[in-house]
Amino acid sequence: MAQGPSAVWNVDKSHSSVGFSIDHMVISTVYGQFNDFTAVVKADKPDFSDVSVTFTIQVNSIDTKDQKRDGHLQSADFFDAQKFPTITFVGKKFVKVNGNQYKLTGDLTMHGVTKTVTLDSKFGVINDPYGNTRGAVQISGDLDRYEYDLKWNKAIEAGGVMVGQIVKLAINVELVKAK
Repeated sequence: MAQGPSAVWNVDKSHSSVGFSIDHMVISTVYGQFNDFTAVVKADKPDFSDVSVTFTIQVNSIDTKDQKRDGHLQSADFFDAQKFPTITFVGKKFVKVNGNQYKLTGDLTMHGVTKTVTLDSKFGVINDPYGNTRGAVQISGDLDRYEYDLKWNKAIEAGGVMVGQIVKLAINVELVKAK
């Protein structure tokens, strides 16, 4: 039986972020992030083609710079954080497309719904001046929130709806190889 990778990579949280944006009232965009997240990352190959990753986000850490809106997003109208306290991503494949461009495929579970998603990624590994091996992955992509049963909305008088259907991801994760 084949064993998975053994080299552990720790998240450098001071250089990492889990961000998103979504249309608001048709004419603007709201940006937010999740402040509490963890990852279990293992990879032996320099190109991470053997990567094993489980990424967990705490829903209650949502931050859109508006406490009232954050509370609404945590409520049963949206994430229902009491019932579904985490968002998880379990990686299945990390495939090089060209240069430092990759496709990251895995199972994303949000609001009790699991879907396989493929996201665009930019990836690199360096040796830093302090003797550490560092990896960084920038992940972007669009998610249809309706596919995760996150359907709350309100029509607005001018036409359209209050909250867009498509969520744009902007995730940056810097990793340090454990010694």
